[in-house]
Amino acid sequence: MLRKNALIRGTFLLTFSGFFCRFLGFFYRIYLSHTFGEEGVGLYQLIFPVYTFCFALTSSGLETAISRSVAQKYAQEKKKEAINSLKAGLLISFSLSLLCLFVLQQHAPYIATTLLHDSRCTSLIATLSYAIPFASIHSCIIGYCYGIKNAKIPAFSQIVDPIVRITTVCFLCYFFTNHSSYTPIIFTVLGLIAGEMASTLLSILQLKHLSFPLYNRTSLSTMFHPFKELISLSIPLTLNRIILSFLTALEGVSIPSRLQLYGYNVKESLSLYGVLTGMALPCILFPSAITNSLAVLLMPEIATCQANGNHLKLHKLVARSLSSCFILGLICCLFFLLTGSFIGSFLFKSQTAGKFIITLAWICPFLYLNTTLLSILNGLGKVSHTFLINSAGLFIRILGVFIGISIHGMEGYLHGLLISQLFVTILACTTLFLYLTPKNTTRQKKSCV
Repeated sequence: MLRKNALIRGTFLLTFSGFFCRFLGFFYRIYLSHTFGEEGVGLYQLIFPVYTFCFALTSSGLETAISRSVAQKYAQEKKKEAINSLKAGLLISFSLSLLCLFVLQQHAPYIATTLLHDSRCTSLIATLSYAIPFASIHSCIIGYCYGIKNAKIPAFSQIVDPIVRITTVCFLCYFFTNHSSYTPIIFTVLGLIAGEMASTLLSILQLKHLSFPLYNRTSLSTMFHPFKELISLSIPLTLNRIILSFLTALEGVSIPSRLQLYGYNVKESLSLYGVLTGMALPCILFPSAITNSLAVLLMPEIATCQANGNHLKLHKLVARSLSSCFILGLICCLFFLLTGSFIGSFLFKSQTAGKFIITLAWICPFLYLNTTLLSILNGLGKVSHTFLINSAGLFIRILGVFIGISIHGMEGYLHGLLISQLFVTILACTTLFLYLTPKNTTRQKKSCV
C-alpha cells in the first residue's frame, strides 16, 4: 500500500510540475513565435536533433540504467551499492559529455553546413555544446531519484529549468531590443544553457536531503562492480537511443529540404517546420505530462515487481496504467479536434498551426499509450524489443518524410506520423501480451525462485 501511494504521489507531483512546465512552455512558444517569427523558431528547432543525439550518447541510456539498477538494489536493501551506481554513472556520463563538447566546438561549421544545410546554425551549435555537461549530471541524478522512488528532486528541478530559461531569454531580448532592432535567435540557446545549469545545481544541492555522501571518497575496487554493471545495462540502451536519435535527426533535418523539393523556398520550408515542431507538436504533447510522469515512475516500480516475483501486482499495474493512458488519449483527441483551429489562429496567429493540430489530434490515443507501453517494456528489461519497436516506428516516419512529403507535402508527413504511432502500439501491445501470458509468467516465477 505504501509503494502504491508513493507511486500515486510521485505521479501526481511530476504531473503537476510537468503541467506547470508545459504551461510555461506553451506561452514561451507563443513569445518565441512573436519575437523571432516562424523562420526563427524553425532555425532554433533545427539544432535540437544535434542536442538530442548528444544527450542520447552521454546520458539517456545511463539514466535508465541507473534508475533500474538503483531500484533493484533498494529492493534488496543494498543502499551503498545503489550510491556507487550513481557515482559510476556520473563518471561515465560526464566524461562522454566533455567529449561531445569538444567535438561540437571543433566541427560546428561542418555540422551546420553539411548536415543541417544552414550555415546560420554554426554559432547555435557551438553555444549549445556547453549545456551538455550540465545535462549529463542532471540526468544521472534524476535516474537515481527515480530508482529510489523520490519524485521531489526531479519535479523541483523540472520547474526551475523553464523558469530560468524563459527569464533569461526574456531579459536578454528586452535588454537587447533597447539597443538594436534585431534580436538574435542565439538568445534561446543561452536560455537553454542557463536552465540546465540551474536545474543541475538544484539537484546536486537537494541530494543532501537524501543523506547522500557528496564528498566521500570511493575506492576503485568498490566502483568496479557498479561500473561494470552500468556498462552492461547502458550499452544496449545507449546504442538504442543513439540509433533512434540518429534516425530522429535524419527525420528532422530532412523535413525542410524535402519541403523545398516539393516546391517551397527556404524561408517557407523553415516556417512550416517551425510551425510543426515549435507550435503544433507542443500543443499535442501538452497533456502527455501525465503519461510521461507515470512512465518514468512506473519503470522502476515494474523492475521492483519483477525482482520480487510479484506478478499479480505487475499485472494490475500494467492494466490500470494502460487503460488510464488510452482514455486520456481519447479525451485529448476530441478536445484538439474541436479546438485546434481556435488554438492556431488565436494563440499562435497561424491558421497553418491550427490545421496541423487537427490532423495530429488523431495520434493522441496511441502517442500517450506508447509512452507507458515502452516504459513498461524497459522496466521488464526488454530493451532490445523497445529498440526494434521504436526503430520500426521511426522507419515509417522517415518514409513519410521522403515519400509522403514528396507526394502530399506536410500532410503526407503528418499521415506518416499517425501510421507510425499506430504501428508502434500494435507491436508494443503484442510484445507485452506475449510476456504476460500465463506460460511466461510461470517461467518467470521459477527463474526468480
